[in-house]
Amino acid sequence: MMPSAFTRPLAVAGACWRVVRRLCRDDRGTPAIEFAIAAPVLLLIIVGGLKFGIAMQQHIGLTNAASQAATVFAFSRGNATPYTRTTTAITNAAPSLRASSLTTTLKVGGAACASDTDCKALLVQGASAQVEITYPCDLAVLGVNYFARCTLTGKSTQMVQ
Repeated sequence: MMPSAFTRPLAVAGACWRVVRRLCRDDRGTPAIEFAIAAPVLLLIIVGGLKFGIAMQQHIGLTNAASQAATVFAFSRGNATPYTRTTTAITNAAPSLRASSLTTTLKVGGAACASDTDCKALLVQGASAQVEITYPCDLAVLGVNYFARCTLTGKSTQMVQ
C-alpha cells in the first residue's frame, strides 16, 4: 500500500520527534558546554586576582621606597646633593618599578624643593622632611581597564637630623 499524502508528514514529524528525544537523553557533550560557559568567568577572576596582586606588590615597594628615601632625605642636611641622593635612594629601593614612571615630590617643612640647591637651603634641623612618590598602576584585565586613573602613592615623613 502506498502512503497517502496525509500520512507522509506525520511519518516525518514522528521521525523528527524520535531524533529530538534521543538527543535530549544524550549527555555526552554536557561537560564541554559547562566548561565553555564557566571558563571565561574563571579566567577573568584569575587574571584579575593576579593583576591586583601585582598592584599590591608595587604599592608595598613604593611605600618602602618612600620610607627609605625620607630617611636618606632627613639625614642629608649638610650634604651638597640632598635631592639627588634622595631620588637615587628611591630608584635603588624600588628596582621593580620603572624609574621613568615615578613622580617624586620632596618637601621640607611644607615647602617643596625640586633641586639640590633648593633642598639644601630648606633642610634645617628639626624640620619635617617629607617624600611623596606616585606611580601609575595598570589594572587592565582582558583588555578592559577597570580603573583607568589608578595611581599608587607612597608617603613618608622624617625629622631632619
